[in-house]
Amino acid sequence: MLKTSARQQVRILILGRFLSQIGTGFTLFYAPIFFVNQVGISATLVGTALGAASITGIVGRILSGSLCDSPSFGRKRTLLLSAVSSGLGSFLLANTQDFSTLLIGSLLNGFGLGLYWPAAETIVADLTQPEERRETYALNRLADSLGLEFGIVLGGAWVEWTDDYRLLFIIDGISYGVFFLVLGLALKESISPALERENPLKNWLRALGDRTLLIYAAANILFTTYISQNHTALPVYLSNFVPGVEGNGFPARIVSGLFAWHIAVSVLLQLPVARWLNRFNHARALMISACIWALSFISVWVIGNSSSPLIWAILALGVMAIATISYTPSASALVVELAPEQMRGVYLSINSLCWAIGYAIGPPLGGMALDGSQHLANNFWLVLAATLLILIWILRRLEQRLIAPAQSHTSPIPDDSHS
Repeated sequence: MLKTSARQQVRILILGRFLSQIGTGFTLFYAPIFFVNQVGISATLVGTALGAASITGIVGRILSGSLCDSPSFGRKRTLLLSAVSSGLGSFLLANTQDFSTLLIGSLLNGFGLGLYWPAAETIVADLTQPEERRETYALNRLADSLGLEFGIVLGGAWVEWTDDYRLLFIIDGISYGVFFLVLGLALKESISPALERENPLKNWLRALGDRTLLIYAAANILFTTYISQNHTALPVYLSNFVPGVEGNGFPARIVSGLFAWHIAVSVLLQLPVARWLNRFNHARALMISACIWALSFISVWVIGNSSSPLIWAILALGVMAIATISYTPSASALVVELAPEQMRGVYLSINSLCWAIGYAIGPPLGGMALDGSQHLANNFWLVLAATLLILIWILRRLEQRLIAPAQSHTSPIPDDSHS
């Protein structure tokens, strides 16, 4: 089990993330509305500025890995730097009057988020034993989901009550300030002082030469491409294409309720699913997640071809929640096991970069399908389900590579006495 001090450190990290995600939830869905309708920036420029955050997010992820693995900088300072960048970005967004301020604020936010994930996941790896790692990563994701849910609800109530959007960004900035203080005062540096300083470029080249990691990365890009559909293509499909009670598509209140159900399932089942999957090796757990993803996509396809679309939508969003929460803890824990201790930050940066690639591929792919005919929009989900066969084949290869070294260590020493 976790030592008491290590358990306390994990709780501090989880608490800090919960608080900062409340602030993120305040602004997540309301930023485009505010900048277009109240500030008066065109929708194209708003989309460009908010999308540019992904560029600095990639830079942040790469830098985070090297900073985390540096004994002179470490995990804690990387997390604190992420909070500073995100906080400054939020305060700039709160004071936005033109496109340039919007762009700079968005770039700072993206950079901070990019710095955060590799550092946070590296700290969890440092503080946990392999048998409890998946559950701890699940707890971290649970704090994310809960904080985001609270933030969305409170932010929506605030906008409904006051119509004051700027204060949402100020609260978001304050939440990062609280995150900074909680971590700065209570979190200890988790990097081992015995680690030698390595050349960052050499570490990246070594990691990119790890064939097992690259096979995993191919699978991870597919997984994150699927997750991106949940946030981009699926809301549009439910709103515009499925047979609803008021013509094509569900009304906004039903779509909102369906995604609230999706988050609720994620929160309620995150820990039970992680504990159940502990009985399987990481590759096998990811195969199970892949099968659940296939079921979720088939369920979405049925929505568009059913006389009871709402029932199938409830089922599909619930299954998709289980698919997501069955994937994230096993993925991070697997990368930690692949990584040499002195390269955990770089390995987890590559894991995080897979998300950036998946989110670069997924939304345009879904958009092209939904810009086509009704037939194409409906059958897009079956195509996604079919690609799971490729994913399972990749994961099977990954499992073989993971099992082979273990078997070589346990194979009996041959008897030479008769030779």
